[in-house]
Amino acid sequence: MSHKKEHTPMMQQYLAIKKDYPDAFLFYRLGDFYELFFDDAKKAAQLLEITLTSRNKNSKKQVPMAGVPHHAVQGYIDRLIELGYKVAICEQVEDPKLAQGMVKREVVQVITPGTVMQGEAVDENKNNYLAAITSEAGTYYLAYVDLTTGELKICALPSQEALLNELMSLDVREVVLAPGQLVQLQHILEDYLNILISHPEMTELDPALLTYLEKIDQHLMDALKLLLLYVQETQMRTIDHLQDVEVYEPEHYLIYGQNVRRNLELVYSLRDHSRKGTLLWLLDQTKTAMGGRLLRQWLEKPLLLQTDIQKRQDQVQQMIYHFFERADLVESLGSVYDLERLVAKIAFGTANARDLIQLKTSLEQIPALRAILQEMGGEGANKVFAEIEDALDEVPEVRQLIERSIVESPPLSVTEGAIIKSGFDHQLDDYHDAMTNGKKWLLEIEQRERKATGINNLKIGFNKVFGYYIEITRANLEKLEEERYERKQTLVNSERFITDELKELESKILEAEEKSQALEYELFIQIRSEIKKYTKRLQQLAHTVATIDVLQSLAKVSEENQYVRPKLSPQSKMVKIIKGRHPVVEHVMQESEYVPNDIFFDEKTSILLITGPNMSGKSTYMRQFALTVILAQMGCFVPAEYAELPIFDKIFARIGAMDDLIAGQSTFMVEMTETNQALQSATEKSLLLFDEIGRGTATYDGMALAEAIIEHVHDEIGAKTLFSTHYHELTALQDRLNGLQNVHVGAVEEAGALIFLHQVTPGTADRSYGVQVARLAGLPELLLARASDILSQLEESRDQIFIDYPRMQQKSNKKDISEKELKPLESEQQLSLFQTSAHTTTEQEVLQTLATLKISVTSPLEALNLLHQLKQKLNAQD
Repeated sequence: MSHKKEHTPMMQQYLAIKKDYPDAFLFYRLGDFYELFFDDAKKAAQLLEITLTSRNKNSKKQVPMAGVPHHAVQGYIDRLIELGYKVAICEQVEDPKLAQGMVKREVVQVITPGTVMQGEAVDENKNNYLAAITSEAGTYYLAYVDLTTGELKICALPSQEALLNELMSLDVREVVLAPGQLVQLQHILEDYLNILISHPEMTELDPALLTYLEKIDQHLMDALKLLLLYVQETQMRTIDHLQDVEVYEPEHYLIYGQNVRRNLELVYSLRDHSRKGTLLWLLDQTKTAMGGRLLRQWLEKPLLLQTDIQKRQDQVQQMIYHFFERADLVESLGSVYDLERLVAKIAFGTANARDLIQLKTSLEQIPALRAILQEMGGEGANKVFAEIEDALDEVPEVRQLIERSIVESPPLSVTEGAIIKSGFDHQLDDYHDAMTNGKKWLLEIEQRERKATGINNLKIGFNKVFGYYIEITRANLEKLEEERYERKQTLVNSERFITDELKELESKILEAEEKSQALEYELFIQIRSEIKKYTKRLQQLAHTVATIDVLQSLAKVSEENQYVRPKLSPQSKMVKIIKGRHPVVEHVMQESEYVPNDIFFDEKTSILLITGPNMSGKSTYMRQFALTVILAQMGCFVPAEYAELPIFDKIFARIGAMDDLIAGQSTFMVEMTETNQALQSATEKSLLLFDEIGRGTATYDGMALAEAIIEHVHDEIGAKTLFSTHYHELTALQDRLNGLQNVHVGAVEEAGALIFLHQVTPGTADRSYGVQVARLAGLPELLLARASDILSQLEESRDQIFIDYPRMQQKSNKKDISEKELKPLESEQQLSLFQTSAHTTTEQEVLQTLATLKISVTSPLEALNLLHQLKQKLNAQD
């Protein structure tokens, strides 16, 4: 920082303030502009595409400078926030008229990606979360808040993996860590998740915020305190709209990781990271912004308790049954604004008069919503909307206050008047009368002066610089009685004058206008403060209306797409889905015919081993099962003709290949890592989706891993599993694993063309049709012909060497040849016998050869392994 003598007092003030906010763009208020200086100016000029100039242009000590108009500042702030930066707003905090020397300025708010409250940087369709993290003995404690709605929650997570999954599911924009703590985690969050990391000053918490720490476990309290300290530090005002702290346990909801979220395209599309083509996109028929946000929360956290799921199912079903009433409900919801964020703006002190009118309009819909629900909900024990009806608080005090006080179409500004209704305040009415009569008096003066001077085009005008004036054209100046008129301004074609009468009237009118505007602003602040007292009631109402909106959205989607209510049996292990469909694929295909498929697991079956060619629909089949589970446990109906399901606790999916080259992990390493996470965390109540496990390494390595994984899931976990593979040899596992069943997706060749049937049926596929799929992709015919020849050679060689692996009856023990067993092979006769066995073509011949050598085996796979060892050892003897 430069020495004080090198800068003006104003720049010294700027530098002193900037010193406290080194990681933020400092927007320094000067008149009608916010100015940025030094490096802030250079960087902002580049990011915001604004002009970079300099202060003290004639001096050797020029200061880089860039500025934006105060009335347009929000747009520039939004752009910086969206890019992940912070902005410190520095305002004048004293009246320049009263200042002795330099006007005092202070930072009044720091806006960050996690604390932004308004503007384009806030997406109405999703929450804007700021989180704080602490850790103790391997457990992570997470507290997070959405300042735009006041939502405040905390939880404990057992591992870093669980923490990262929760952060990604919440789509957290900024994380607060204690200075010097969790450095490795900070690296992961910044470099791989692109989350802004912030560190608060470890000061004392405002007493008003201390109440949020009461009755909370110490470890959770530490995370919450860290979060509130940062909110206090950045917002610099009372935060009255925070909701009661909700302590929750993630394991009380259906758990799925980021790879499941990504592979199933629940929220973001794999193609362009947009909402289109996702399950959320399909389900979102909500009419309010808060309903849209709640729908996403339900999707991110499906339920586990059967009673909670059935309650939602009952409500969705009632809405499906009552089509016309639901249409009226949707119409009323269309007039409800974003109550959550309106309430937050009111409590935060940023709401304008139009926001209050939106609040009033929303409250006017509540009686209609209650009446419609009463018609839809039934009577007595069947009254499924009773709790919702009771929570529909009309908050009449607020509606009536706004009705009495605020005009129907107020301006955006709250400081320039025209927002308070006549009759609300007597003093204001007096000012309005003076202003109204003043205009009448001006017209009377204008008519009187025209008559007195004989100048018919004489007119009275007004501007902010000169006030009121009488304007006379130059051609009529000779008619004017100079002694009564005082010259005020000379124009090219006219002169402007003032009279004693006009001066007196001007004083009255301007005083009334000035006092009227000041009083209106004061009254508006009082009205807003009064509404603020109803924050908790309004927030509860907002959540209730959002719930209604989500339920009608699920009902609409279920009805339009002919979904059915699933039967959920927590104690059962049965899965029975008849003619199930992938909800999004079915919707996108539109006129194309989607082929539905059954999914069946009896009580004993835990694994369906799926074979079939690429592009035949194996992955779609797997995904539709997982999506059906998620929809069911959200409380929605599901795309099928019939569905009977257990309640799952976790979903794991390894579908597709995602390289992580930056982290130094290959596709196969990612595959194995994700598989390990599933195997380590899954229970018998989980759902596993494994697509082509083992394909990223050598054939035998991959096949061995795939078989071992299947056996481990079957023997040790017992989770319901869909396992697709091109290792057709694995289908023999059905003969010795009681809980495994083979299914396949069919395809046929007609006139050299491959036709996918997209139908999943019991049994195994005979081949993978890889060359035919390559032909569909348009590879050159010459190449395809050569591939067919090579394939024939490989298959012939495999038939000779591989000993009919699919007919394996028992598990291979991968027996090793001992020296004792090798010794009898030293004779020429035995060696010749072994060499002959290398050319055998059937399993029986090989087994007979090994029996002759007095070597026992339990399976063809073991026989193949032993023959390979024998050949190596005999070659070594030679």
